Amino acid sequence: MSTPSDYNYDWAKEVEEFEATKAGVKGLVDSGITKIPRFFIYPSSDNLTKTPSLCKNGQIQLKIPVIDLQRIESVSGGREEIVEEIKKAAQDWGFFQIVNHGVPVSILDAILDSTRNFHEQPKEAKMDLYSSDNRHKVRVFTINGSFSETHVASWRDALACTFLDGKLDPEAIPLICRKEITDYMEYMIKVRETISEILSEALGLSSDYLAQINCLKSEYLTCLYYPPCPEPELALGTINHSDSTFLTMVVQDSSGGLQVLYQNHWVDVPPIPGALVVNIGDLMQLITNDKFKSVEHRVLARPVGSRVSAVCFFFPSSECMLKSYGPIKELLSEKDPLLYKSVSNLEYMAYYQKNVRECNSALPHFKL
Repeated sequence: MSTPSDYNYDWAKEVEEFEATKAGVKGLVDSGITKIPRFFIYPSSDNLTKTPSLCKNGQIQLKIPVIDLQRIESVSGGREEIVEEIKKAAQDWGFFQIVNHGVPVSILDAILDSTRNFHEQPKEAKMDLYSSDNRHKVRVFTINGSFSETHVASWRDALACTFLDGKLDPEAIPLICRKEITDYMEYMIKVRETISEILSEALGLSSDYLAQINCLKSEYLTCLYYPPCPEPELALGTINHSDSTFLTMVVQDSSGGLQVLYQNHWVDVPPIPGALVVNIGDLMQLITNDKFKSVEHRVLARPVGSRVSAVCFFFPSSECMLKSYGPIKELLSEKDPLLYKSVSNLEYMAYYQKNVRECNSALPHFKL
């Protein structure tokens, strides 16, 4: 790996020049670069090339749980089985895929197609929305929020839409993807309600418990575009991280590249037509007192072709943004003592943003 010497390298200038283009990594690829900017280079090549766990004959042994929700209303014990399956997945993996969740395949295809259509427009069509400032309800970014010389950038561009309390003025969403995003979010709210009930029951609580504490009331949607990287061995499409919020749902195209860290192995999350990927966020691990796990994951950079996905993060209602969330009292006992101090969503996010690009979890900071 050849990089400029520390003596000659001007980190701030390189980042400033990149941001000034307002063209993202798609713009770098379109310009024909053969070497990626240094602030995209991941510091540990060992981490990049770590092999997923394989059993004999080279077959992948570890597989992300896939849960069929079709039996959710069954009167013959189907719901109890699903609750147990999701409980085990949330405890052991922190990740699972769901099928027969009620979102039509046409809606899933439309959000992916519109994500690609948006990002593959000429940069002039997207520049007015380009901003690293996360206070904007609709924006385009590559670098999100604060960024320092110890941080690493992900090789992808994002269109982000914040649905505070589930609401966002449709006129604020770019016309090229307005209908698709609006339709998709209506279904996401329905699936959120189902998963919220199941997770509550899996914790031994009433089915409306998570709804009552309003931890899954707002949504932050990012429509992600991963263009090919000229040096994929040096970068990551999305750097190693856990999610800061309570819950995440993802629809991904057929390209692959999403991986989860499980038992110290990177395990692929294979694309399944019509499936949604669900994962536990940091604040869910905190309020469940480590009953459910928020785990590290990443997306590999691609040597050829592009990848798209739509990621929906769930966080508290506007009135609960400053509310302190701590471990649920009903889950505590002599065997399960209090592990975390209480923290608001805003406080957690502020600390998380300072650490995520160094691939450090924020959760240990809030442990007692």
